[in-house]
Amino acid sequence: MSETSGPAAGDVGAVITGLWVYPVKSCAGVQVQEALLTETGLEFDRAWMLVDAQGAFLTQRELPRMALIQPQLKYHDMVLRAPGMLALHIALDQVQEPVRVTIWDDAVKAYDMGPIAAQWFSDFLGAKVRLVRFDPDERRASPPQWTGGVEALNQFSDGYPVLVLSEASLAGLNDKLQAGAHAAVGMARFRPNIVIGDAPGASELAPHDEDRLDLLEIATEQGVAQLKPVKPCPRCPIPNIDPATAQSSPEVGDTLQSYRQDPRLKGSVSFGMNAIVLQGNDYLLRVGQSVTASYNFD
Repeated sequence: MSETSGPAAGDVGAVITGLWVYPVKSCAGVQVQEALLTETGLEFDRAWMLVDAQGAFLTQRELPRMALIQPQLKYHDMVLRAPGMLALHIALDQVQEPVRVTIWDDAVKAYDMGPIAAQWFSDFLGAKVRLVRFDPDERRASPPQWTGGVEALNQFSDGYPVLVLSEASLAGLNDKLQAGAHAAVGMARFRPNIVIGDAPGASELAPHDEDRLDLLEIATEQGVAQLKPVKPCPRCPIPNIDPATAQSSPEVGDTLQSYRQDPRLKGSVSFGMNAIVLQGNDYLLRVGQSVTASYNFD
């Protein structure tokens, strides 16, 4: 199917306005113009992770300076840069020792990336850490109570393959921040994989329309990719961390708390929707592709 033929019309028409990959969990994201969709989400998303001496995962919650580590994906390697550090090169096709690590309640197989990578991250973060890569033979599934029993696989994401967020939702938050005399914030704070915006000629998206959508159909050159939003994304303090400075201040979380307490999460704050991949393994997503969806009235 060509991009111009597209999926069937639905209640909502949108376009992909942003694609983000986060190669190392909780480090800075890489904004790309195209990304391969796989059964675990976008290619290389959360393929690597930092762990402590016991193999437990680490994020900006414990080490906010992780926000300053900037990955870049090249043809054969990942290049990591951080203030005051020489660049670190990680080959995309190499791993070292097999290990077991924990992420939330899951113990999974991974590969340690060796002492040079461990020293680089430890020096910058001021803590003893190691870099590990997800074992592709591991099958780490999303909670079935949210996926309707569909086996949705992940690498080191918090629990779902893809996070979807709309530009309208960010604009709504920024309106509230500025009404409270706070500065507007960027999309990077919320770490989405797919950002959707208004399509030419279609009705404008309302803030948090992604919460109400049943099935996202994306027109790609290979066919129609299908993503199903399944769970609102609960928000921890990480959006309070400025990705440019790694400094934390509470206004983002406090503002969300004022209007985004979600009964589906027993009152926890949500922003964006976690989605699973129903169709489209190895399809190429691109900024500008059309997205259609119908509202879920359940």
